[in-house]
Amino acid sequence: MQRLTKTAMSISNSLLSDLLQDLPQLRSQIYFKASLTALSHAMEDQVMASASEQPLLIASFQSERFYRQEAHRYRRLAEKSNQIYVLAAPETDFTNSSDYYETVAFDPEKDALSHEWHLVVVAENYATCIVCRERPDSSERKHGPEQLPAMSEIDSARQFEGLWSSDRNVSCKAADLLLKRILIYRPELETKVEQSRLYLGLSQPQARKITNRQAQKKGSSLPAKTINRNDAVSLGFYNIDPDPFIERLVTYLQAGQYKLLKAYGAIASQERKERLVNSITTSIRRGNHTGQPLHPQEILKVAVQELGQALSACRCLIYRARITDDTATISHEFLGSSVGSVVGQTWPLQNNPLFEEVVQQQEKIYIADTQIDDRVTSTPLLAQLVRQFKIRSWFVMPIFYQGRLLGMVELHHCGTEPYEWAADEVGLVEAIATQVGSALIQAEAYANLEDLNQQLEALDRTRSNLIAITGHELRTPLSTIQVCLESLATEPDMPLELRQVMLDTALADSERMRKLVQDFLTLSNLESGRVDWHPEALPIEECIDLALSRIRTRASNEALPKIITSVPQQLPLVKADGDWLVEVISKLLDNACKFTPAQGQISIDADRDGGQMLEVSVADTGRGIEPNRLEVVFDRFYQEEGALRRTAGGTGLGLAICRQIVNGWGGQIWAKSNGKDQGSSFHFTIPIAKSASIGNSEPPR
Repeated sequence: MQRLTKTAMSISNSLLSDLLQDLPQLRSQIYFKASLTALSHAMEDQVMASASEQPLLIASFQSERFYRQEAHRYRRLAEKSNQIYVLAAPETDFTNSSDYYETVAFDPEKDALSHEWHLVVVAENYATCIVCRERPDSSERKHGPEQLPAMSEIDSARQFEGLWSSDRNVSCKAADLLLKRILIYRPELETKVEQSRLYLGLSQPQARKITNRQAQKKGSSLPAKTINRNDAVSLGFYNIDPDPFIERLVTYLQAGQYKLLKAYGAIASQERKERLVNSITTSIRRGNHTGQPLHPQEILKVAVQELGQALSACRCLIYRARITDDTATISHEFLGSSVGSVVGQTWPLQNNPLFEEVVQQQEKIYIADTQIDDRVTSTPLLAQLVRQFKIRSWFVMPIFYQGRLLGMVELHHCGTEPYEWAADEVGLVEAIATQVGSALIQAEAYANLEDLNQQLEALDRTRSNLIAITGHELRTPLSTIQVCLESLATEPDMPLELRQVMLDTALADSERMRKLVQDFLTLSNLESGRVDWHPEALPIEECIDLALSRIRTRASNEALPKIITSVPQQLPLVKADGDWLVEVISKLLDNACKFTPAQGQISIDADRDGGQMLEVSVADTGRGIEPNRLEVVFDRFYQEEGALRRTAGGTGLGLAICRQIVNGWGGQIWAKSNGKDQGSSFHFTIPIAKSASIGNSEPPR
């Protein structure tokens, strides 16, 4: 049990850590995989170029697939030496064997070798080693203009931390550590490993033959006899300095790899920006679930989330703004962790130096540190925003389209230290702002097209109704007039009483035609805005009385329903054009009389609505209106029985005219009814004259 515990502990240790612990004077550095590959091949080529020596060579591969790429080289190396050990994590058929050389399969889950790169060569006259550990994947690091892409994305750019040395002591120590690791997995190699340790001088010291000629080459004064390993090391036989050319080669490889990695980083950054822009574009063009393009507010909602997540921003805002706006209300934001929301806040635009500078220069604004920026510290409102929402660094990007300001993009850094947005981040925000601007214009154009289509549909309905009205309301009275006049002209002996009937009929139908033409002209002028309003302070009682007088005059020969008025005393004056106000009340009364039998009742009420408006209602006990038609009754040419079946007569324009007049003074008009034959009521509001609402208010009740 004790042996297993020691074994488990030993294989979990990093060889690099053990080496640096035993030789604390060593300092590690960073190598790219491409550089280590070139160095490894150079060390292996040196072994293959050796004519007589049989060096010790130990290679450790992180996994079998890396070993497979170099297996052919090690078969050639095996022809030069019988002291070759290869370690790798098995994936397919890599096992412990002694075919060409000694292979050692280590545990990839428990052994730290799965994260390291080792190559050790120790020969008679030279020694060199590579001992490195792969650095953690840098994909979690934030991208920047000088920061590198994820190492897993570019195999040749993987980074290793460790050392490459031609110092014999370092190489022998690394070989000793690896030989101990080999015995854990292949204890049957103990005899062969001991021979390797003796070769390195790591077991009992034994004299190794070194000739006097070799000693004289190193400047030794020893006699021409054999000297032991320790003497050789002290004389420098095994501390051969690396060739300066190799040093320069490694430096060149490292620099070249770094340049290549920067190029990969730039490509990855551009790809990342294009991917995000395409993502937002696709989301916008995909539209909503109905297949129609997104509403402008939906566009902002999509863009702010995508951009905020891509930049890992503390806070990202996108909101609509125009040059003439005084403020903007924040409706869409992306929040990082532990950052307060600003949704619903009113953002100042006018007298805001940041907004004014953006509008004037049509360029982005970047504030590295809001605590020292004069534009912020000298503007109390901005300083308050900075304190309230902990904005340390502030980036503002306008959304322009053909010189028209559509909105703003803001990034907030809320950390304790200032933050500098990288060049690729700024470029990404610019690209998104351009895309959002185009999308907003497209959405507005689509909305305008929808409005235009609705107007065209309404115009088409008006044309159809006009044809029906012309065919019925004009042709019928014209035919009647024509028959009456022809009868008068061709029948000179017609009795006087009958002649009077003919004349009265012709006059009545001509009046009907006049009212139709007048209603056409009135509605046309109201809808086109060609009406001159003359508002004044008026008592509502007088307007109701005038309307009642007009109705009674028109229907002098007809039996009208009972009309009751209920207007409280001391009601405030209203602000309206008197003629048009009387016209509204008259048309509502005329409509009520038309659909209420003579034994029915009509009531007129007026009272304050609780605000700055006066509400007038005209209710009847007549035919009533179906609930689903309470809105369409105000459409042009509408009558419940249809355009060609009008037992009550009329043009179907009266309520449409009332709506246009009421909307003209800023009021509202609506209808209420419990259904057919249950009566109906029409209500409209009129603004109260300001002076009257103060001096002539109702007394307390």
